[in-house]
Amino acid sequence: MQPRNMSMSGVVDLAAVKAAGEAKQKAETARAQAARTGGAPAPTRLVFDVDEAGFQQEVLQRSTEVPVVIDFWAEWCEPCKQLGPILERLAEEYAGRFVLAKIDVDANQMLFQQFGVQGIPAVFAVVAGQPVPLFQGAAPEAQIRQVLDQLIQAAEQQFGIVGTPVEGGAEAEPAQEEAAEQPPASPHDAALAAAHEALDAGDLGGAVQAYKSVLADDPGDGEAKLGLAQAELLQRVQGLDAQQVRKAAAENPGDVAAQIAAADLDLVGGHVEDAFGRLVETVRRTTGNDREAARVHLLGLFDVIGGDDPRVVTARSALARVLF
Repeated sequence: MQPRNMSMSGVVDLAAVKAAGEAKQKAETARAQAARTGGAPAPTRLVFDVDEAGFQQEVLQRSTEVPVVIDFWAEWCEPCKQLGPILERLAEEYAGRFVLAKIDVDANQMLFQQFGVQGIPAVFAVVAGQPVPLFQGAAPEAQIRQVLDQLIQAAEQQFGIVGTPVEGGAEAEPAQEEAAEQPPASPHDAALAAAHEALDAGDLGGAVQAYKSVLADDPGDGEAKLGLAQAELLQRVQGLDAQQVRKAAAENPGDVAAQIAAADLDLVGGHVEDAFGRLVETVRRTTGNDREAARVHLLGLFDVIGGDDPRVVTARSALARVLF
């Protein structure tokens, strides 16, 4: 089976994203200190077995520092025996840019069900606490490498997670040199960090104002735009009764406010296509100010996910069809 396309865009759990950024900063500080003192970072286990009891610490917490690839396998699964050694060898070769967690599905049925695994071997990743399906089946090594490269690139670009090169690894020395050359934080970076901290503390109003302040100085700051869009989304859904919102939307398909509230909940819950589809359909069935309100809100949700996400591209096309 061919690996499914992997996209890290659209994750709305900002707390995990900011925790990842903090973890990256701590890792850079530690590497810079090690470079100055001639020390070396602690050794990293690149391949390890995980059970339900250790999942929180071994996978979720570790995923704020390095992409964690999960291999769901079983002793009786012949394709698993083909795929497993390839993944283990690549984990060693990539030298800390990702780590491999192996989960025996027979012994860990709860994890198997929570990830919605349909068959094995199945390979997922967890980045900043967020699960990402990668592929299912014993895929060719060249395609596995491609998926891993996409994962590593997305983890760095979307979450600031760069992994921890192992001692003696091919990339350990450059990583240390790069960390040692990191310049001091600028006022702009400090303001952005303050916005992230407000969000982490649950101060959504403060986070919105902080992101707006950053954008007032630098209107083109993509990270601040994304942070503002997501903070405003979380602010809108705060205190909503999800059951009542969905009931109102189902009973009143022409009620734009009800559809907008339901779409916000869809997006926060990770149901990106449902959120977009709901508002495209609302635009289709409404006119005048109602149609414009639904259209503008949909464009705002596009900002939450990011314009290069294929789901946004698809929804933009669908919106254009109903408008023109």
